[in-house]
Amino acid sequence: MPGREIVTISDGISESAIVPDLGAGLAWYDLVVGGKSAPIFRPCRNPYEAHPLDLALNLLVPWSNWISNGGFTFEGVFHRLEPNLPGEAFPIHGNAFSSPWMVESRNSSRATLTLDSSGPGPFRYVSTVTYEVRSGALSVELCARNMGRALPFGLGLHPWLPRTPQTQLQARAERVVLENNNHLPASEIDVRSRTDWNFEVPRPLPHGWINNAFLRWDGHADILWPDRGLALHVSASPLLTTYIVYSPDLDSDFFCFEPVTHAVDAHNLKGGVDPNGLIALRPGEEISVSCRFGPRYFRDPAGIT
Repeated sequence: MPGREIVTISDGISESAIVPDLGAGLAWYDLVVGGKSAPIFRPCRNPYEAHPLDLALNLLVPWSNWISNGGFTFEGVFHRLEPNLPGEAFPIHGNAFSSPWMVESRNSSRATLTLDSSGPGPFRYVSTVTYEVRSGALSVELCARNMGRALPFGLGLHPWLPRTPQTQLQARAERVVLENNNHLPASEIDVRSRTDWNFEVPRPLPHGWINNAFLRWDGHADILWPDRGLALHVSASPLLTTYIVYSPDLDSDFFCFEPVTHAVDAHNLKGGVDPNGLIALRPGEEISVSCRFGPRYFRDPAGIT
């Protein structure tokens, strides 16, 4: 779509490009050093012909990841949800990531966009996102207000990050969810029982497939690229108690670190809404989260890649 709008915000140190009609996602978030761009998120340099999941960051509203069983039951009523992506057996990531948003306000370093959604399924909501770059850091504030019947809501951010041979992750959590063949929760274990997944201290990403939710996260993470001379600190608001790490294998050029409010398939897990991180919203009530992504240098900025 050559006519697709791109909203660029910059503070002279970093630059982000927002694509309103691709779920208000980001096409890129770069540091700009010496006239060169160093990607902090995996960039999509041609957003005019992109699919939402080609972007650098997606917004997840009114839930994240999969919902099984054709839908979910809440307060005695079953709500049907259909798969929303080709090849997916279950609906995933809500609908905000694939819907067109409206630009409400913008200046050189900050932009606010809104989505008025009828669906998916029983959901009726208005969502607002504000992106701001300041001193090189990117802040994202995401909110959803329930405009329909009482329902459980969840939010999340889905950055796609460069994966290099030396990429490391530090993100303290207590539990990790094991997935079954359908990428749904099979069981939980103490994260300390899986040394290769215990990111309490900086650790390289696993060589093989990983697509797991880490529970009881403390809201802070560090992503390290020693071979690039870069690091990224992630600081999340209190409702973002779960993160998901996804990467296919050692040869992949990306991985995902997703701060979210709830476990995968939380709508159908034992224990109900609150214990699994969802927030029950009555008509007019809202849920809000925020996350700051702060890059820093390991070495002279002129040498970063």
